[in-house]
Amino acid sequence: MRLLLDTHVLIWLVEGSENLSNAAKQAIEADDNSLYLSIASLWEITIKMSLGKLDLDIALDRVINDYVVPSGMEILPIHLNHLSVLRDLPLYHRDPFDRLLISQAQAEGLTVVSRDRLFCNYPVQILW
Repeated sequence: MRLLLDTHVLIWLVEGSENLSNAAKQAIEADDNSLYLSIASLWEITIKMSLGKLDLDIALDRVINDYVVPSGMEILPIHLNHLSVLRDLPLYHRDPFDRLLISQAQAEGLTVVSRDRLFCNYPVQILW
């Protein structure tokens, strides 16, 4: 399975949070699954940290070097076809970062690992 992690999933992984579902943990830890992290998630974390809305115990570069890289997670850039999908998404979800994740998942055929219930309004596979 090819999994796109929502931003909160990455944060919970880094923090060792108990908020992750068992299904999400098992899927993330399974060797036969491929993990993807959108550059939009890193952008969102950077913005929220700079605004004081998010406080991580470690710096973002350490998140990338200590968690993302060792996990084999692939950082998914934003491609033009993602923006084409985004343009046509209905406005069930108003968060621009989440809408971009949805469009990336649709365009790339990825399953989104997320607790966000609004994702279910879109034609993407959700794992939680």
